[in-house]
Amino acid sequence: MPRKIQNIHVEGYTSIRQADVRLGDITLLVGANGAGKSNFIAAVELLGRIADGELGLEVGLRGGAQALLHAGAKGGGAVVLRIQAGDGEVTNGYEAVLVPAANDTLIFEHEGITLWRPGLEKPWSASFGSGHRETLLHTPPKDTEEVAAHVVDILRGCRVFHFQDTSRNAPVKQLGYVDGQDFLRPDAGNLAAFLLHLRREHPESYERIRSTVRVMAPFFRDFVLAEDLKGRTSLRWSQQGVDAVFPAEALSDGTLRYICLTTLLLQPRPPALLTLDEPELGLHPFAIVQLADMLRSATTRSQIVVATQSVTLLNQFSLDDLVVAEREEGATVLRRPETEALQEWLDDYSLGELWEKNVLGGRPMPESRSLQG
Repeated sequence: MPRKIQNIHVEGYTSIRQADVRLGDITLLVGANGAGKSNFIAAVELLGRIADGELGLEVGLRGGAQALLHAGAKGGGAVVLRIQAGDGEVTNGYEAVLVPAANDTLIFEHEGITLWRPGLEKPWSASFGSGHRETLLHTPPKDTEEVAAHVVDILRGCRVFHFQDTSRNAPVKQLGYVDGQDFLRPDAGNLAAFLLHLRREHPESYERIRSTVRVMAPFFRDFVLAEDLKGRTSLRWSQQGVDAVFPAEALSDGTLRYICLTTLLLQPRPPALLTLDEPELGLHPFAIVQLADMLRSATTRSQIVVATQSVTLLNQFSLDDLVVAEREEGATVLRRPETEALQEWLDDYSLGELWEKNVLGGRPMPESRSLQG
């Protein structure tokens, strides 16, 4: 398993002028709409895309370099991404400095890795130069190969999962090929094939997913997964007391999202970092409580980052798990609450209640007020 991520530094990315976020086993991001929670999550996703050799693709999909740079075209400057991960003894680091180039793209002004372990007087570091359009982590100099491989594992663990799309044409509702589906895609586009893989190769995990879905949706009996003559399958299911087989379209949006979340969190080999943006959308409060239980359980195998607006979800966690996003002087600020200052409040109120009362911050604020403050 890749080393646990200790800290992520983001600078010059969309609304984030500069932010350092220390990650625990689980990190909950809360804040007003537009405060910048999703921008931090997008920066995490960008780290994973870099490891996949898809920096150019990600920049293009997000509207080009000028759409990603803090303050847009007038800001110029650079996007800086820095990550540290360790296991208690050995710590690896990665830094990418990305600057605008022709055709509204980003290129590397600097890319480097670091290593610290007992016995070294100072951290070891190596630079991969500048001017390249995709990472050089996959073709490093001979004396850096081992460290670069560890860094790639860390970055590839930065996966962001989006299950909001439950429309008629959503990827999760489409036919998909069965072969090679041994991990769940970020959009759950291979959910049926992945569940079929689990039923064949990891029946205990499959049964746990099925029984957990039934807790939230008692009418649900089982998934009906069959491979057609072209090696494809689609998401179908059966209902308690009914002989008919139903398509994914017959599931409510909330139930379908809950199935995606359950499969993600209860799979036997999840990514090292699971990042979710408002997973509570469309879920009943009871389902949100169940989701919190699954998130806590998943921390034994993965680190979890969740951006949320749900009071119910917040109430299931502690102040130490929280990072508050606010806008100050036109930029996103991410900070952890001061535990000692809030301890007396916690004796009488839940975490969600403190957020509703604006004791924690993270509430909408006029931009003019933040500029004065």
